[in-house]
Amino acid sequence: MTTTRRQSRQIHVGDVPVGGGAAVTVQSMTTTKTADVDGTLAQVYALKGAGADIVRITCNDVDAAQGLAEIVPRAPVPIIADIHFQYRLALAALEAGVAGLRLNPGNIRKPEHIKAVAAAALDAGVPIRVGVNAGSLDKDLLEKYGAPVPQALVDSAVHEIRLLEEVGFHDIKISVKHSNVPSMVAAYRLLAETVDYPLHLGVTEAGPPPGGIIKSVAGIATLLLEGIGDTIRFSLTADPVEEAKAGRQLLEYLGLRERKGLDLIACPSCGRAEVDVIAVAAAAQTALEAEKLPIQVAVMGCVVNGPGEAREADLGIAAGKGRGHLFIKGQVVRVVPEAEMVDALVDEARKLAAEGVEARLAAADASAAALADETALELRGLRGDVNHTAARRAAVAEVAAGDHG
Repeated sequence: MTTTRRQSRQIHVGDVPVGGGAAVTVQSMTTTKTADVDGTLAQVYALKGAGADIVRITCNDVDAAQGLAEIVPRAPVPIIADIHFQYRLALAALEAGVAGLRLNPGNIRKPEHIKAVAAAALDAGVPIRVGVNAGSLDKDLLEKYGAPVPQALVDSAVHEIRLLEEVGFHDIKISVKHSNVPSMVAAYRLLAETVDYPLHLGVTEAGPPPGGIIKSVAGIATLLLEGIGDTIRFSLTADPVEEAKAGRQLLEYLGLRERKGLDLIACPSCGRAEVDVIAVAAAAQTALEAEKLPIQVAVMGCVVNGPGEAREADLGIAAGKGRGHLFIKGQVVRVVPEAEMVDALVDEARKLAAEGVEARLAAADASAAALADETALELRGLRGDVNHTAARRAAVAEVAAGDHG
């Protein structure tokens, strides 16, 4: 399925394009004190390694602004300064050389201050994110709507945009984040119909994993599959590296970014499983993630159905009678002892990455496929056909051949 992306303007955060058909980008935010230059840079590099394209850093005092002056030229990704309340810190961040600003309309309220920042950003060629947040919505809008409903969030964003536009500023992206997933989705849908600026997606204050990840995926993926969204952030109560990793994985799973890391699939296990699938899958994930290969790997509990069910995987392994049956694109290529299943996966993954699918299929053990078929037949005989395939096929054929006149 190909999703038609919403057409938006394009801006650039440093050298990273956002909107206008550019690849959806991943953002996260440091949790260190910005004045701790080395500690903050270490976290920025870790975020880059986990898949972040852009990193936001708080600029909450003069020490932080001075820290940004040292961090920005040494950072491996564009840096956005997060500004609250004090508009002069936005001016200081621009002086420090940041690639973007995030302003919260709920706490920088004087039009003259907002316009002053916009004029300075215009001169510097730096974009601004209008970051509306349900938890810090302008009090006038709260009084008008009674709650941070989607229309209130959009009204807040539009009001801020108009102030920026009054000084000729249009390098804008927008977020209307809410901690309630249905409200977040509704707000972004409304915003997407109202403006043509690029949109930054996120469920604010999503909380710790796994709940925070589930909420973030529910909101962000829903919108991305509708073509809405140009850049994303998972707002988790966790190490921000987990945010970047989750965001990158989501984009890869949705086909919105080229796979750069492991995609491990595994059966949920059942009574037919010949091994502890959960343990093998966990061990395989740990070992293969360390290889940093853009590969899809399947771990299947038994050889009866495993290679066929996971034939789309680049590589996989299925258990059976104390052995692991290694397969590539559904074709069994090697049989190894059960204790060596994970090591065999890692070894074959390296070879697959280096040599390609055709070369590895050509190097297959000629007897491996036959042994897998023999094992599968033996297991079916020992345990029976739990799906009653023969009887069900016969019943279907009988109905199909019956008198339908």
